[in-house]
Amino acid sequence: MSAEGVFDNPSSLNGRSMYDQDGDKIGTVGQVYVGDRSGRPEWVTVKTGLFGMKESLVPLTGARRAGEDIHVPYAKETVKEAPRLDADEHLDPGQEKQLYRHYGLTAAGGIGTAAAGTAGTRTGMAADTGMSTGRAAAATPTGRPMAGVRGSMQEGKDLHTDELIRSEEQLHVTAEEREVGHARLRKVVVTENVTTTVPLSHEEVRVVHEAITPEERGRLRGSRIGEAQTEVTLHADQPIISKESIPVERVRMETERVTEQREVSAEVRKEQIEYDTDQEDKGNRGRRGGR
Repeated sequence: MSAEGVFDNPSSLNGRSMYDQDGDKIGTVGQVYVGDRSGRPEWVTVKTGLFGMKESLVPLTGARRAGEDIHVPYAKETVKEAPRLDADEHLDPGQEKQLYRHYGLTAAGGIGTAAAGTAGTRTGMAADTGMSTGRAAAATPTGRPMAGVRGSMQEGKDLHTDELIRSEEQLHVTAEEREVGHARLRKVVVTENVTTTVPLSHEEVRVVHEAITPEERGRLRGSRIGEAQTEVTLHADQPIISKESIPVERVRMETERVTEQREVSAEVRKEQIEYDTDQEDKGNRGRRGGR
């Protein structure tokens, strides 16, 4: 029985267990590819890698359902060695051709003449699964992906169109008022030397010699010669220092808002779209977006 007869509902395939031709479990179904024209599932991805980060594409041509499980006419190693995809990777034409060769399929999905040991040479499986030994129902990886893969692919042709959304981060800077510190006003006592000039008077001794007049000489006649002394009291002004505390000024704090231009730098991420083809022309390789 062909895949078209038993797998009409794509959403019913997600998460189902897949087994190989010998009954060994391969993995679980991740994503489903349906034909643009038929609308039926034709290829599925099977999570076989570590933690399910890698997925192998498997054709549903000749597959059959056993209860809740899916059995395909391919060996487990054949599926595990098939070209793999990341969980969100699109399918390009070069990968399609590799898948055709790997599974021994023709472009229209029939069984071709593949190398020995590939699934395409197991024509004996056709009788068990109901698949004709000539050409099976069209099953190409150029189908419409379900379960998370976006794209538009035409059935039975190598034409493949797909799109990715490129995103990038933009830097938005706003101002938010926050407390950044405190300003304090305090009064302390310091000592400094102050010098000023004041007028001070003092008495000095000056010796004055005066001659004795004749009248005085007669009165002083008979004075004895001998030692004698006399003294005079001297006076002088002394500075008297006093201190007085007086208010001289008022001091207060005020805040003032100042606006300045400041450069702000931050790292932003953006996505780049890279593309390449399997053609030999080197000009078919490049990058779009994210200068």
